[in-house]
Amino acid sequence: MLSLPELSALWETYKEDWQCPVQEFSLGPHVFTQQGAPYIMGVINLSPDSWYRESVVLNTEAAIERGKLLTLSGASIVDLGAESSLLHARRASIEEQKQAFLPIVRELAEQNVLVSVETYYADVALAGLKAGARIINLTGPRESRKIYAMVGAFDAAVIINYVEGPNVREVGEIRLVADPIAPLYEYFAREIELASKAGVKRIWVDPGLGFYYSNLQDSAERVRRQMEIFLGTFRLRRLGWPTCHALPHAFEYFEEEVRVAEPFFAVLAILGKTDLLRTHEVRKVRGVVRSLQIYHPKLAR
Repeated sequence: MLSLPELSALWETYKEDWQCPVQEFSLGPHVFTQQGAPYIMGVINLSPDSWYRESVVLNTEAAIERGKLLTLSGASIVDLGAESSLLHARRASIEEQKQAFLPIVRELAEQNVLVSVETYYADVALAGLKAGARIINLTGPRESRKIYAMVGAFDAAVIINYVEGPNVREVGEIRLVADPIAPLYEYFAREIELASKAGVKRIWVDPGLGFYYSNLQDSAERVRRQMEIFLGTFRLRRLGWPTCHALPHAFEYFEEEVRVAEPFFAVLAILGKTDLLRTHEVRKVRGVVRSLQIYHPKLAR
């Protein structure tokens, strides 16, 4: 059982990392500072294979309406995904992905919604940036050099996801080591160097806790690892950039109440000093953030 002594021991061991400053930046009128509560990223799934039914939209009009609703509900960023990351999901071609999301990106961008495009394809990233997306949610390193160059050229931002394998649809086994933060740090340090050399000036790093690795099938081991990384996220501040977490789900433990899993994991992510929370449940997670702000009112945005 997670306890205050365990949390205290974690902080005492790595408290110097807690104080490390990270970059602040803006994207047009949207400013991301480190002086308040975490920001929220809402999700729009354009693939019918996506399991989270509440975030799936079936046409362009519905996606645009959901994007506006997410913003009104408290999301600072709206993340569009045209292909599910589930292992059994159908692979969507580059052209299919562009056809699905480009009209949505254009319309939301025109309405000053800050749009992120989730992809591991350079061609998809370029199309999204040209349409008005300001963030690329990068889910695989195979074409990362090309994508970093594009992000730098468009003066945009990138979320670098930790992925073992060429992309999230072709993952290898994840490294199960005693300290789960160590391989994350190594991976991000390498990718951040590449991104910085390509002119990228705005970065979030995301440990990729929601991805499906074949050697993390045991639910207890998977959730334990997720909890360890959430609580230890502040150790990644040594990299100098803010962190993002895609909040996962523990079906085996929440069962028919799985929609409250993301708010639960949001608590752990916030305790670990996460800067950006990616969620399908914007209203519920916003409630968690606001509740925790009662303890420290100065953190309210």
